[in-house]
This record gives sequence, C-alpha cells and structure tokens, in this order.
Amino acid sequence: PPHEPALLVLVLVLRTLAWGPRHGYAVARWIRETSQDVILVEDRALYLALHRLEENGLIESEWGLSENNRRARYYQLTAAGKRQLQSKAASWTRYVEAVFRILESAEGRARP
Repeated sequence: PPHEPALLVLVLVLRTLAWGPRHGYAVARWIRETSQDVILVEDRALYLALHRLEENGLIESEWGLSENNRRARYYQLTAAGKRQLQSKAASWTRYVEAVFRILESAEGRARP
C-alpha cells in the first residue's frame, strides 16, 4: 500500500531526482525546503532509499564534486525510474485525495 512511510521516501527521492542529478544531502535539502520544513528525511532512511532504488535499477550513481568541492555520489533517474515515478505518484495522489475526503467529510458521511 502507498501509505507506508518507506514507500513515501522512495517516491519523494524519485521526484527530487526528476529535476536532475543530485547528491544525497541535496536530495534531503530539496525535500525539506520544498515541503516548507514539514517533511524531514533522516539520513538513514534517505540512504537506504537511495541504495534500494539503485539496486532496483531505478536510479544510477557516479562520483563527482559537490558545491563545497567535496567528493559526493550523484544520483540520477533511469528510464525505469521515470516510469516508476509516474506510477507511484499517481498512486500517492489517489491516496492523499482519499485522506482529504475523509478529513473533510461532514457528519461521518462521504462527500459526493
């Protein structure tokens, strides 16, 4: 089911990388800033997600230099990752819309 937190992190990482290659810290920063500090991805969860995505062929990585001139591993989407992002984003959108319908329902009745 799409509501598992680990799956949400995977989708957010894929979405972040849709904008181009980034290193891990930049991925976490983009998610935090874009969510206006509501979603904070912990380092462990982030790197587990990155490794899982890479193992599944959804992203690939290479070493490069960060904006601080430090060695960093840069991640980017593969074609399979782009397809997975479209699929999972649609699933999450349906899920979030369902949650909103429940939260906004009046007197326990579903809205038409």
